[in-house]
Amino acid sequence: MKDKLIIFDTTMRDGEQSPGASMTRDEKIRIGRALERLRVDVIEAGFPAASPGDFESVQAVAKVIKDSTVCGLARALDKDIDRAGEALKGASRARIHTFIATSPIHMQMKLQMTPEQVIEYAVRAVKRARQYTDDVEFSPEDAGRSEEDFLCRILEAVIDAGARTLNIPDTVGYSIPQQFGATIANLIQRIPNSDKAIFSVHCHNDLGLAVANSLAAVMNGARQIECTINGLGERAGNASLEEVVMAVRTRQDVFACDTGIDTREILTCSKLVSSITGFPVQPNKAIVGANAFAHEAGIHQDGVLKSRETYEIMRAEDVGWSANRMVLGKHSGRNAFKSRMTELGLVFDSEEELNDVFLRFKQLADKKHDIFDEDLQALVSEASFEAEDEFIKLIALKVCSETGEVPVAKVTLRIDNQEVTGEATGGGAVDASLKAIENLVQSKSSLELYSVNSITTGTDSQGEVTVRLEKAGRIVNGMGADTDIVIASAKAYVNAVNKLQTGDLRQHPQKGNV
Repeated sequence: MKDKLIIFDTTMRDGEQSPGASMTRDEKIRIGRALERLRVDVIEAGFPAASPGDFESVQAVAKVIKDSTVCGLARALDKDIDRAGEALKGASRARIHTFIATSPIHMQMKLQMTPEQVIEYAVRAVKRARQYTDDVEFSPEDAGRSEEDFLCRILEAVIDAGARTLNIPDTVGYSIPQQFGATIANLIQRIPNSDKAIFSVHCHNDLGLAVANSLAAVMNGARQIECTINGLGERAGNASLEEVVMAVRTRQDVFACDTGIDTREILTCSKLVSSITGFPVQPNKAIVGANAFAHEAGIHQDGVLKSRETYEIMRAEDVGWSANRMVLGKHSGRNAFKSRMTELGLVFDSEEELNDVFLRFKQLADKKHDIFDEDLQALVSEASFEAEDEFIKLIALKVCSETGEVPVAKVTLRIDNQEVTGEATGGGAVDASLKAIENLVQSKSSLELYSVNSITTGTDSQGEVTVRLEKAGRIVNGMGADTDIVIASAKAYVNAVNKLQTGDLRQHPQKGNV
C-alpha cells in the first residue's frame, strides 16, 4: 500500500496575494467547488482576520464544501484564532492553520521577541485552536532560514500542544532541493514525537525551485504539499499543484506515495482560476499550457504517430484536455444549458442569475457557432463582474479605424445611474477606446498591463482581455471577454476602474506570509 500524499491547496489564500488577484466571495465559492471536484484534500479559503471580506469568503466556502477540509489561516494571536474558528463553524471538516516566524532575522527584526517567547506564543495558539477543531496545523514562518535546533524545539512543543500537521515553509524561496530534503529528513528523525504529526511543505518559487523543493521533501518523508493552481502566488508564486500531482503520478517508480486527485479536472480548474484572477497561463506552462502536448518537430511528430510514448510521458486526456469539446450551440435549450453548467460546477443561486447567463449564452451563440466549456466559464465570470460592479457600466462603443486615418472612439457609460458620452482619438482602436473611457471616469490610474488571450480556437473565438491598473500603490486586475477584442478591452478597463472606485474590501490590510 502506497502512502497518501495530502494535497493542500492555497490558491484562495496565498494565490490571492498576487497583486491584482483578489477574488470575491462568489468567485471563491466557484473555485472551491472546482477544487472539491478535483478532490483536493484541504482547501485554504483565506485569512479570516485579514478583513471582513476575507472572513465572509471563508465562511461562505465552509458552508458549501462537503468533501474537502476547509482551512483558515491565523497568526499566533488569540483574536486571529477566534476569528478563524468563527468563520469555520459551518464546515463539514475544518482546519485552523496558525503560524509564527522562527528565523533569527524575523524574530529579532519583525517580532522583536526572544525564541522562548515565540515558542510560548506558538503553543498557546495551537491549544486555543484545538478549542475549535482537532485538526490544527502549525507553520514556523521562514523555516528555510531558521536554525534547525530551534525548529526541533518549537515543533516538538506544538505537537505536544495538539498540532497534527507541521508545515515547513520556504517562505522566501531560498532553499535548494537537496538541502531542503535533508532538512525535512533531519526534522523527522530528530524530533522525538514526530510520528504523531504529518510533515508538510509550502515552497515559494523565487528561484524557480518550488516544485523541485516540494518533491525533494516528499522523497524525505513529507506527506502533505501546499500548492496552488497554476503556481499562483505572491512574488514568483508557489509550487504548482498540477506539476506536483502529475510528477508524483507519472513517476510512481520513484515515489512511495500518491494523491487522490482526479487529474481529469486539472485543466478545468486551471482555466477557471486564470479567468477569475486575470492571470493568463503561458503557452509553455507544464501540464496546462497550450503547447504542453504540442509537437512541432517532424521527428517528434513521426514518433508520436507511431507510438505516443516516444515523446509523451503522460496522456493529454488524463489532465482534462479531451474535455475541451464543443457541447452547446445556438439551438441548445435552457435545460441542456443548465445541465452542462451543473456538470462544470457552475451553480446559480437563483433563477434570475440562470436566466441572465442563459441570455448571454444565446447572444454569444449568435456570434459564434461553436460554444466551448471555456466560453461558458467566461460568461459566468462576466456576469459576476457586472453584478458586483454596477457603479460604472459600458452601454455603447463605436470605433472608427481605417488605413491612414487617426482612430476615433465614441463611448457611452452609465455612471452612478446617469448616462454620459465622450470620445477620444488614439494610436489604435483599443487605445482610443480606453482613452475615451478614462476621459469620462477620471480614475487617474496608470495602465500597468494589457494582455489578450484567445479563450478557444478559431477566428470567431472570444478574446479575453486583462488590464492591470495602479493607483496610489493599489493594484487591481480587470477582465473582459467578447468576440470583438475592442469591446472586450473596454469591458476589462471598466471592470478594473469599478474595482478602484468601490474601495474593494478584498484588498487586505494584513496578509499571511507563510
